[in-house]
Amino acid sequence: MPEQEKEKRARVLDPVSRISEIIFGVLMALSFTGSLNVATAGREEVRTMMLTALGCNLAWGLVDAVMYLMATLTERARNLTLLRRVRGAVDPQEAHASIAEALPERLGEAIGAEGLEVMRRRLAALADPPARARLGQDDFLGALGVFLLVVLSTFPVVVPFIFISGMELAMRGSNAVALVMLFIGGYQLGRYAGGVAWRTGLAMAAVGGVLVSIIMALGG
Repeated sequence: MPEQEKEKRARVLDPVSRISEIIFGVLMALSFTGSLNVATAGREEVRTMMLTALGCNLAWGLVDAVMYLMATLTERARNLTLLRRVRGAVDPQEAHASIAEALPERLGEAIGAEGLEVMRRRLAALADPPARARLGQDDFLGALGVFLLVVLSTFPVVVPFIFISGMELAMRGSNAVALVMLFIGGYQLGRYAGGVAWRTGLAMAAVGGVLVSIIMALGG
């Protein structure tokens, strides 16, 4: 598989981005379900809340998808600029500095001059890059995935209001589902980071509750 295709698919399947979009969608849905007054809300208020929550997540899903494409295009253009700078450098030391600057933190220092030279030579041996950065099919699939994650994460939070007639019980069910989703999201992030997964899950659930309270207090 070509390196460029591997890079595209890695972006689409990035677990941090995927889990973050789900958590964002859950928090947005919670900000609407939490605005209901259990004592006075009727079926019409519940219906309005559900449509508003879905509409909001549709809008933010679209925004996130567009931002995903813009970020992808910007990063790809930056990589092209770096490649041209390295290949056009007259002094190898200048190319080394450009490569080291693009590497995470102290990785450039860790691999040393020999490692930077190996990278410079491999970059110089690559085929000529395209004239400008472009978006491909996988990028648009990734944007679609971002959109769907934000939108679909709304439904588990509002489903209890559809199938449970008692408002108080439906609210508890909705909050329980949301907390489980936040815990799972945090758990997966902790596992991906190599930390204590269950602690990260509990922290995400707690932070999610605080964030929803802040969002509601600010009128969000």
